[in-house]
Amino acid sequence: QVQLVESGGGLAQAGGSLRLSCAASGRTFSSYGMGWFRQAPGKEREFVAAIKWSGTSLAYADSVQGRFFISRDNAKNTVYLQMANLELEDTAVYYCAKDRIAYRSDPTQRVQDYDYWGQGTRVTVSS
Repeated sequence: QVQLVESGGGLAQAGGSLRLSCAASGRTFSSYGMGWFRQAPGKEREFVAAIKWSGTSLAYADSVQGRFFISRDNAKNTVYLQMANLELEDTAVYYCAKDRIAYRSDPTQRVQDYDYWGQGTRVTVSS
């Protein structure tokens, strides 16, 4: 069983920054890719960013490319999402998730490829 706990959400102004963290339990964190997804009110959950198990390959949604940065610290069992130049459209609940396949060759953007999810952390961007 894996537990994922997100933190770092809150209220930010447009143009501002936030850093989300996701702490994972278990001893196999470093074997799995991790992803960040978000869900805005009335919308489906969407991919934001993903990172390979080794940290050597990253993937981003077009909407956040160049503004968000995903990273991981395998020694701390933690994955981060640094968000900069926030836009009103970034308002959502953000979830981290663990890839269901160990040592996947590339980070995946598909919701169905993730088997464990955190409870989410809310990000609200105001003008």
